[in-house]
Amino acid sequence: MVNHGDENPGRGNWSGKLDFLLSTIGYCVGLGNIWRFPYRAYESGGAVFLIPYVVCLFAAGLPLYFMELSFGQFGSSGPISIWKAVPVFKGIGYAMVVISGLVCIYYNLIIAYTLYYLFASFTLELPWQHCRDEWQDEFNCVEPVENFTQHEVARKLFCSDMKLSNMTSDPSYVGNCTRPPITPSAIFWQREVLNISGGIDEGYGDFKWDLCLCLLLAWVIVFMCLIRGIKSSGKVVYVTATFPFIVLIILCVRNATLPGARTGIEFYIVPESIDPLLDSSVWYSAAVQIFYSLGIAFGGLETMASYNKFKNNIFRDAIFVALVNCCTSVFAGFVIFSVLGYMAERTGLEVKEVAQYGPGLIFVAYPEGLATMAIAPLWSILFFLMILTVGLDSQFTMMETVITAIVDEFRLTRWRHGKLCVTATACISFFLIGLPQCSRAGIYIMNLFDWYSAGFSLFIVSFFEIIAIAWVYGFKRFSEDIALMVGNPCCGCFRVSLYIYWWPMWILITPAMILFLVIYAGITNVPISYAGVDYPDWADAIGWAMVGAALIFIPLLALVEYCKAHDFYKASTMHKLYRPQPDWGPVLDIHREGSRYERQEVITMTSVSNQGYSHQNNPYAREGLPVNGFDYVTNESSMTKKEKGPPAYDARNAEERYNVDQLA
Repeated sequence: MVNHGDENPGRGNWSGKLDFLLSTIGYCVGLGNIWRFPYRAYESGGAVFLIPYVVCLFAAGLPLYFMELSFGQFGSSGPISIWKAVPVFKGIGYAMVVISGLVCIYYNLIIAYTLYYLFASFTLELPWQHCRDEWQDEFNCVEPVENFTQHEVARKLFCSDMKLSNMTSDPSYVGNCTRPPITPSAIFWQREVLNISGGIDEGYGDFKWDLCLCLLLAWVIVFMCLIRGIKSSGKVVYVTATFPFIVLIILCVRNATLPGARTGIEFYIVPESIDPLLDSSVWYSAAVQIFYSLGIAFGGLETMASYNKFKNNIFRDAIFVALVNCCTSVFAGFVIFSVLGYMAERTGLEVKEVAQYGPGLIFVAYPEGLATMAIAPLWSILFFLMILTVGLDSQFTMMETVITAIVDEFRLTRWRHGKLCVTATACISFFLIGLPQCSRAGIYIMNLFDWYSAGFSLFIVSFFEIIAIAWVYGFKRFSEDIALMVGNPCCGCFRVSLYIYWWPMWILITPAMILFLVIYAGITNVPISYAGVDYPDWADAIGWAMVGAALIFIPLLALVEYCKAHDFYKASTMHKLYRPQPDWGPVLDIHREGSRYERQEVITMTSVSNQGYSHQNNPYAREGLPVNGFDYVTNESSMTKKEKGPPAYDARNAEERYNVDQLA
């Protein structure tokens, strides 16, 4: 959907500057900031974790983040089409789209869980607040009452006495001693929400239809918010990107008044020692968290930046959003651990005994703390509304990545409702693929997607990406592209930091760090499991197939591009594969300026291998390089053509060509 006032009439632009900023913040500030970062921080030494976290941010996160945003804005294309800059690496774009698609499938299930809890919170008493009678028969349900530790000591003494008295068949012994105690919130999660089976190979055909309806609603929300592309999602984020910050501040103030909050915060930030800094796993955890939280190598950053106006100051935006994202992760830790400290104080347990990771944190531990507060339903509604908006922002961008890639690559903008049809097809397809996650084995399937879809493959893709842009496309060429966009006065700031910071990061440090992550991930790989349940070999094979489904495109598309090039056994073939295609660069003529995009009258051409697009203002013309069957000879005043292929023809500029296509 485009407006007449858009700079790029073929694809459209963000309606306003704030649309892009809020969309980027919403994309980066996702569930990982809430359920991954706090856990990794306390597990890795509390405040000590912030040292490797900040180092990894500036050594790998920020360089890749700025690179992807700049690359997307300059090329004004989706994550696949943008690789006309370095055709041999086009498979990177396909890999990004596959990764985003796989994550979309399971990410919306988390939104469905959130909707389930949100609807359950509209009651006078939360359904996980107390033990139910039917739960007592199946579970050893124990409410997290005050002085829980004393109750546990008394229970263990009772069980010991009953065992010594040989009364193990007594119903009171069976009910209290043969099964571990479990809280109402854990029972609600396992029994009411999941109805979890014993493994991934059990209960996959037994669906929970209430959860299926929540998943359907989640996809309907996503579709409605993306129905007009960035024009609609860019307005939705005014609510979904700001609301989580408001709720986090409210919860932080509320939690600070709870008894034991200080204990939880001290546990979160006060290190016991600095020894974790010598542990390579801590550095690996910090780097992984940076990748997840910034959304690197998913293709979402290129997608959002591609809708910017060409002269947008992407240098300033990238630094601002990256810092906001990381500060939000740290702040969310205070909100989470203040409640965990309160729970520890109330039950007499240690903070580490009530802390959990991933879904267990936001669907078990935190709801358990909310249930003990005054006006519990109100706090529960606010909390799950926050989780819903945080999840939707990230889902919008990942879906837009898949949709934009398809529309750009197959040029569906020529069809009036092309993007709408792609959006509807993608939402329906992903909903159907994700339905098995609503079965009794659904949590195991979701964990399989989470474990494999965006882990090891992200590191491989990002490594090839930085090699392709910084080494093959060229640091000098790329830095000139950025300077062409940002202009003055920020161009001066960028040039000052160019060889002080960006050059060593893009050329040396960041690739080396990514290589470390790849090697470390390969060495420390452990079999997949969930809640102590190991997966069968066939499930593990499916997981690695997900990894391969993304990475296979990198060598496959390199081979395809080689076969599509002319003169198989000549050096010019490789030259074409590693150099930008003629239509690479700024879309509009007014931006094709500078040493490589000088405004000049250029003869455009067709050849046997041209793919239906026109090459105007060819950046190779000034360099005398062969392109699509022609050699160019240039000088200061004129340009001549030595024909090697079909006759030449004149082409319209980008905007005129789009208008003609629309009329057609």
